[in-house]
Amino acid sequence: MSKDLTALIAAIRSQPWAILPDYLAAIEAIAARALDDDVLERIARDGHIENVDASRMAIAAVGTRLEGARMSTIRDGCAVIPVIGAIFPRASMVGASTDGTSLDAVMRDHRVALASADVERIVMLFDSPGGVVSGLGEAAETLRASTKPITAYITGNGASAAYWLASQASEIVMDRSAAVGSIGVVASMSRQEAPDANGRRSYEVVSTGAPMKRPDPSTEEGKAAIQRDIDAIEEIFIADVAAGRKVTEARVRAEFGQGAMLSAARAVKAGMADRVGTLEALLSEKSGRTRQPVVGSRARASTDIETRRAAIRS
Repeated sequence: MSKDLTALIAAIRSQPWAILPDYLAAIEAIAARALDDDVLERIARDGHIENVDASRMAIAAVGTRLEGARMSTIRDGCAVIPVIGAIFPRASMVGASTDGTSLDAVMRDHRVALASADVERIVMLFDSPGGVVSGLGEAAETLRASTKPITAYITGNGASAAYWLASQASEIVMDRSAAVGSIGVVASMSRQEAPDANGRRSYEVVSTGAPMKRPDPSTEEGKAAIQRDIDAIEEIFIADVAAGRKVTEARVRAEFGQGAMLSAARAVKAGMADRVGTLEALLSEKSGRTRQPVVGSRARASTDIETRRAAIRS
């Protein structure tokens, strides 16, 4: 393996991921151009590539481009923001995978939708195995505090990092063949055990006061240090999901799959989603159909009463 390629794989493994494990392995395989790796065959067999292509076609067919947005569209006052493929913090990192999405671009389009007078509600369309953890906490808080109602629509996979974001929406609607879950964090790493193909062996030496800068997963101490790091991120993940779905953290831990993926019907039953439906039906709904704050509902009720009184008086 070349020095540059070794550095690339090391960069991929240098941060925790909230992603389906096979997809992290696939990203590494793609980065390494290891196209004969069996993990790529597993990814191809699960139909995800076809689903992603279909999702992109669906977005292209929805309305017109939202002015000022990078990838979102608008139809009848509804902005559609796609979150498709592996999620990376910035567009520059998407090249490490295929069909990836930049979290920065997603949140930028969300800000554009909030600022647009033409947008009444937002649909975030998800088909993603998850992605890099970086930036997800802040993004989740921003989506949860959105001043316009957000509905998350899961058309394929809403896994791990994707579910972290989707759970912050006012409502989660799923295609009947979709799945959500994989709540948890994974760290991928390796240690060289033998000289490489060129007869060279790589060494790492860290400063005396920073033994945990490169924890060794082959030792109990190193494994424990890594475990503490990913468990701390999982705590934030679960807290955000609980806040977004308005349930206890204990319920998320016990009933939201424990790292497994749940089909649409099972997810609705568990409380991970609200209902099963189609994207077209969702986009055809009026903005009042999505869940609104109580104050808004009372205001609409008062308006209806005044309208009826005016009709009686006339």
